[in-house]
Amino acid sequence: MNLYDIFLAQDRWLYLWRGLEITLLLTVFSVILGLLLGITIALMRQSTWRPLRNLPSRWLQQLRPLALFARSYTTVIQGTPVLVQLLIMYYVVFGSYTWMPKLWVATIAFGINSGAYVAEIIRGGIEAIDKGQTEAATALGMSNWQTMRYILLPQALRRSLPSLMSECIALLKETSVVGWIGMNDLMRGADNIRFQTATAFESLVAAGLIYLCLTSLFTAIMNRVEKRLHAHD
Repeated sequence: MNLYDIFLAQDRWLYLWRGLEITLLLTVFSVILGLLLGITIALMRQSTWRPLRNLPSRWLQQLRPLALFARSYTTVIQGTPVLVQLLIMYYVVFGSYTWMPKLWVATIAFGINSGAYVAEIIRGGIEAIDKGQTEAATALGMSNWQTMRYILLPQALRRSLPSLMSECIALLKETSVVGWIGMNDLMRGADNIRFQTATAFESLVAAGLIYLCLTSLFTAIMNRVEKRLHAHD
């Protein structure tokens, strides 16, 4: 079969177009959720709150529940495959909520997964900042929250921008597994063409080229933003 018969006949190209729409929507929503979760978890990792410091047990005195929760979260999420997390979210967590759109279920699953990696990226950015800035903020009478909000976090986000963009690109490619819960994403669109035409090479290469174009576009945007940030340094 030629390319016309594979993609244009019977408007099969619409499978890829509609799948691309789902892939982009899922990626954007997941990136937003992952960034919000990642910032929250990164701040929790930096927490020094010790609610049990007045107890006689030395271990309990040193316990930082927020930091412990954040560390456990990143360990579990980073240690398990994203497909397993997606299936648990769809069949277990929201298994009885049949009214829940698959797009939102997948967004929550990928957002939680991305949040763990974003948290580690931002935490690394925070810890890379010179300690003298924190000491200077304390000397000026700023609280820990003010120091984090106005001094540390903005610099950490700026320094972490390339890594955060790489995480967005990785998330875009990870969304290709949503076909396991019946979503008609880009890969499912390529599979539909493959089933109808019995031609695996052309449909899969087409999907791969679309992913390549998207990642190249995201990379170009990131490079442009990074240059602008450096220009203002």
